[in-house]
Amino acid sequence: MLTATQKKTAEALINIFETGEVLGDYGQVTLIAGDTGHLTFGRSQATLGSGNLNELMQRYCANSGARFSSRLESYLPRFAARDLKLDKEFKLHNLLRASADDNVMRDTQDTFFDETYWQPAAQTAERLKITSPLGVAVVYDSFVHGSWKLMRTRTIQQVGDISSVNEQKWIAAYIAIRRAWLAENTRADLRATVYRMDTFQRLIDQGY
Repeated sequence: MLTATQKKTAEALINIFETGEVLGDYGQVTLIAGDTGHLTFGRSQATLGSGNLNELMQRYCANSGARFSSRLESYLPRFAARDLKLDKEFKLHNLLRASADDNVMRDTQDTFFDETYWQPAAQTAERLKITSPLGVAVVYDSFVHGSWKLMRTRTIQQVGDISSVNEQKWIAAYIAIRRAWLAENTRADLRATVYRMDTFQRLIDQGY
């Protein structure tokens, strides 16, 4: 188990990757050309395409104290249907940005992202005997960014599982393999994210 400070540090690193802010940008609305997630929103960027944006908004609007629920409720069926026309609903985008001023939205995001990304990542790391803070952060990053299982399988195929090599070597191999996959990806939006792996490699090089 990581300490509270180690967890916050890992979360801060991925928050920077996702929104450029240490604490995350709760109101960030993003649309990236070619991104299969389509409309994304929040501290760890819940996506319309994955269904996570729907889950987040359902939770928020179900809270009796949510200040923007009455204005967002009409969009709930479209979130549930993953209506891609929401990508161009600029009135909605402005409403989502404004909702970040509501503490209920911030609390909802914190709980949702912890349950959806952090806890599954931490449990997976524990099962794999990944115990270092940096190793757990790498797993967490892939849960947020996507394709963890594909990259884990590819790493095991190339270097073996963690029981056959030590954790540091396995994590370093995973970072290199994931970086190559990102750099050579057919999607330009993924090719542009190699900096995530470069950051982890710099931390390793610096002894962190």
